[in-house]
Amino acid sequence: MLLYDERVQLVEFCRRMQADELTVGTSGNLSMRRGAHIAITPSGVPYSDLTPESICVIDLAGNPVEDGLEPSTEVPMHTQVYAHTDAAAVVHTHPIYACTLSTLIDELPPVHYMIALLGGPVRVAPYATFGTVELAENSVRAMAGRFGVILANHGVTTYGDGLAKAYTRSIYLEWVCRMYYQARLLGEPNLLPADEIERVAVKLERYGQQAE
Repeated sequence: MLLYDERVQLVEFCRRMQADELTVGTSGNLSMRRGAHIAITPSGVPYSDLTPESICVIDLAGNPVEDGLEPSTEVPMHTQVYAHTDAAAVVHTHPIYACTLSTLIDELPPVHYMIALLGGPVRVAPYATFGTVELAENSVRAMAGRFGVILANHGVTTYGDGLAKAYTRSIYLEWVCRMYYQARLLGEPNLLPADEIERVAVKLERYGQQAE
């Protein structure tokens, strides 16, 4: 079975995605790349029913490389992220606070220093119908220089050098969205300067590393 380890990880994180309220129903999709192949979640299958065998494998152009279920409708988005970044994993979710803000703002501002985990203020990509090349192209343009993007009237996409990193970025993106939403209920929040976000980004690269 191609990409067995990646399939197992995708099933595990799909279950976590629902528990962490990053999506609802069968919406959202995850993928991992190894070499010339991408393991990606299937279209329309309840996460509780997923098994490693359910996960689809496609090539870098989005073509299935083995028989099985139909891959996610967002294949173009995933393949575009892999084509334009050094991503090893992509997480696409529909979390409520990010989705809400996507209808109101053009960019998530630096209201908290953890936005540095996304590379800085997170842009909102223009709306396009789900599953289209237009949406995929809008996504990667808005993601330039960042590790995530908010999709107008839709959801969010993040990437990383592994599934855990990409997933963590989705968690923090939704957390900052929630913080900003709640702060705006009370007034106009203070924002952090760009140089502070840059300093934090450097510190986060070393965060958790133990001296030898």
